[in-house]
Amino acid sequence: MRTLLTPQAFFDPATWTVTYVVADPDTGYAAIIDPVLDYDFKSGCTGTASADRVLDYIGKQGLRVEWILETHAHADHLSGARYLKANAGGKIAIGEHIRAVQSTFRAIFNLERSFALDGSQFDHLFKDGETFRIGSMEMSALHVPGHTPADMAYLAGDAVFVGDTLFMPDVGTARADFPGGDARQLYRSMHKLLLLPAETRVFVCHDYPPGERAPQWETTVGEQRKANIHVRDGISEDAFVATRVARDATLDMPTLILPSIQVNIRAGGLPPPEDNGVSYLKIPVNTFGVA
Repeated sequence: MRTLLTPQAFFDPATWTVTYVVADPDTGYAAIIDPVLDYDFKSGCTGTASADRVLDYIGKQGLRVEWILETHAHADHLSGARYLKANAGGKIAIGEHIRAVQSTFRAIFNLERSFALDGSQFDHLFKDGETFRIGSMEMSALHVPGHTPADMAYLAGDAVFVGDTLFMPDVGTARADFPGGDARQLYRSMHKLLLLPAETRVFVCHDYPPGERAPQWETTVGEQRKANIHVRDGISEDAFVATRVARDATLDMPTLILPSIQVNIRAGGLPPPEDNGVSYLKIPVNTFGVA
């Protein structure tokens, strides 16, 4: 197994999100994984400070962006993919099951009739097991549903980028109660990842550190199997499902779920402007949970 150089990580403390730049040292081609578009919930204003940090790094390193990879349509941050493509190039890609997510949320948000449900907002839709290249470096796209129907992980050499499927061992695993989520699917997806060699490095998309621990985002398959509080070795599927369902019932909705999903199913694009030239994000009333 080829050893991948340590990716450059960019932690966004506002959303607890980690964006990665993965580069092929032989060619200078790179991929950006799970970029962030800043969003102020109170004012409705977007910003690009997080994405500009990535652009600054890419420029200083002389990298050429070949891919902008989304692990799924995130519910906790808006995607900066469209902005990064406009300023650095690259193809925006996600798993092919994004179509199911688009269908679900077009109905929930009653989106415009012209909103396509075929994933065409993205430049490429990965199938499970599909391989692709960043320069001379091969990567694989792995379908890992459960958190959402469309979650993907990206494997490159001895490193796997797991999105929200796994968190750091002392945090556990992603929730499975969003539309289309499924705790049993999540358990099976995590075990698909945990069958990788124990030394495989695991890079998570978020960290919500307990206690006084500083944010972290790198672990290993072996550490996950030994210590993950929700899915370590010896925890059965039924036990995990019972724990996950009970915990999910206590969780609040993510602060940015309503604006973020509307943007992220559009590959980081805003809804089309209305006749006054302004784009609007919808808030469905009395649709999710109770006040």
